[in-house]
Amino acid sequence: MTPVPSIILFDGVCNLCHGLVQFIIERDPTGRFKFASLQSEAGQRLAPSGINPDPANPDSVVLVENGQVYTHSTAILRIMRHLPGLWSWLAAGMVLPRFLRDAAYRFVARNRYRWFGKQESCWMPTPDLKARFLDQ
Repeated sequence: MTPVPSIILFDGVCNLCHGLVQFIIERDPTGRFKFASLQSEAGQRLAPSGINPDPANPDSVVLVENGQVYTHSTAILRIMRHLPGLWSWLAAGMVLPRFLRDAAYRFVARNRYRWFGKQESCWMPTPDLKARFLDQ
């Protein structure tokens, strides 16, 4: 039985989010994760209610896995859990109280454009990576 891919929805104009997507792709040789920008039609169709749809400042990373939706620090830690090597150990951060983890996540998310910048348009994957992106 083929496993259902986990879907990562990300802010398509955020440089930090692009870096995260590229980081995951480099460490996910089996292709477990598929991607869609929140600004794309696919991202808007897949984004569950309650996700910030504002194109000027959408939620930064959302994980849809096995029919469940994860946001904020839980999304990041669940993604890390599936990466090889020491990266999977970061999932141990789940033992920290969620309100503390999410406060740190929201602090970075609020400042991501100022610290890392943003692009004028969504990042386009290379031809080899197009199959991993749902907004193509």
